Amino acid sequence: MMRIKISPDVARYGLPCLLFGTLSWGHMVIPAPAAQEPAPATNAIPAAPSANQNQQTETSNVAPDAAVITITGLCDNPPKDKAGISDCKTVITRTEFEKLVGAVQPNMKGRARREFATNYATALVMAKKAEKMGLDKGENFEEQMKVARIQVLAQELKRKIQSELSLISDTDIDNYYHENLPVFEEAEMERIYIPKAQDLPASPDKTLSEADKQKQLHRTELSMKEVADNLRARAVAGGDFNSLQADAYKIAGIKTTPSASLGKIRRISLPRSQVVVMDLKPGEVSSVIEAPNGYFIYKIRNKETLPLEKAREEIKGILRSQRLQDATRTIQESATPILDEAYFTPSRPPRGVTESGEPTQPSSNPHSKPD
Repeated sequence: MMRIKISPDVARYGLPCLLFGTLSWGHMVIPAPAAQEPAPATNAIPAAPSANQNQQTETSNVAPDAAVITITGLCDNPPKDKAGISDCKTVITRTEFEKLVGAVQPNMKGRARREFATNYATALVMAKKAEKMGLDKGENFEEQMKVARIQVLAQELKRKIQSELSLISDTDIDNYYHENLPVFEEAEMERIYIPKAQDLPASPDKTLSEADKQKQLHRTELSMKEVADNLRARAVAGGDFNSLQADAYKIAGIKTTPSASLGKIRRISLPRSQVVVMDLKPGEVSSVIEAPNGYFIYKIRNKETLPLEKAREEIKGILRSQRLQDATRTIQESATPILDEAYFTPSRPPRGVTESGEPTQPSSNPHSKPD
């Protein structure tokens, strides 16, 4: 029986590649870890335990030195006869497996752990076979290990930076909130969308030139812009937005009509060219805003600012992301790579030759012209 012993190189370089999909064999895919389930709400009647909770309870009952993965037929010196195959085993204990998981993805839970264990066991069998074939020796293997080492070191650096920057003080959160109050505004609004094109029956005249078609399209857009201006005037006069939206679609030749209500909207939910509507006061109607495919008219029903407590977790995420970007940028700007353009931008291959140097296939069309 062989106790699994993870070599330093495999532990540092190979396992993250295994988890994140660098290693592939047929249909073998290492899945991303399952998202953590939100904590259940407190109720008078206790909720039934989730699958993750059941798994945690079962896992806690497994002894640290108990075998959680056993691979029969995998050992350093497999017997030549089938009689002794039962003694040829590789055993991975709970402690060894959890150390392995902690090295690559500490938050891996539930089904993702099981699938990772299955794929890892398969990879071990493949690796042992590769070693017997001498594939762990040679320049190609060493170069791949160098690349894997660089990738893992870069990942470890990112983890280290994230860990150091994860502590966001209440003062930092308060300052960001008060310095960016408009970001946390939330408005209940309505919107009218007027398409630039009209979905009308096709013209019987199919002989229009491309220039005539463009002129016709331009006239349609001008006509729909007039419709938009008229609808805005009716909106300012107090017209119902749902009725105005229905009129817009009727004129455009569209049979369905969406609701004009957008519910509560934040600045981050709006296209950049339309964020300006968040500056409107309750009851105000926006001007006609042009977009590539149509015109928009907004109306603010009411507007409020999210309280700090509701925005706290969002601000933490924003600050972590900003600090990580700043730290990463500082590291990247500490050195400047310079590429040899003569090498990395090769000249165009001669006519009749592909980039790989092979001759191009002759065209099957005898009347085709050369490039």
